[in-house]
Amino acid sequence: GIVYPAGNYTGPPYVATPFAIPDQNDSMLYLAFSEYFFQTSLFSYYTAGAFNITIAKEIAKYPIIPYPVMMKLMATEIPLVSLQQDSFTLEIQESMEVFALLPDSTTQSLFTVNVAANTSIALNVFDQKLTGSLCLNR
Repeated sequence: GIVYPAGNYTGPPYVATPFAIPDQNDSMLYLAFSEYFFQTSLFSYYTAGAFNITIAKEIAKYPIIPYPVMMKLMATEIPLVSLQQDSFTLEIQESMEVFALLPDSTTQSLFTVNVAANTSIALNVFDQKLTGSLCLNR
């Protein structure tokens, strides 16, 4: 499957590669998702700006900064996903900018931090419930 971004379609920057589904016949239903499906989904969400978040509520007041602060998170690159036998890895690169909310309703940038995260997620079925474990690799 493929997920298309809304609006002007330009095509994802990925090529679909074939993958093998194990030959099993002991269940009624099998679901298989390709890496291409996840990559095109992440591309669509990135194109739509879904990974850009602004936390505009009054987060905190610090003694050093007498004003409330606001955080703005922005994906700097398209997130990448890779599938393994029993888990998948998600790589995302973000930029976080922190602003001071001044009394005249303007903002002033305090600092910017670039973050690169690599996370592995393993899914398991236990007692008929889907459970997962999350590991921050770096």
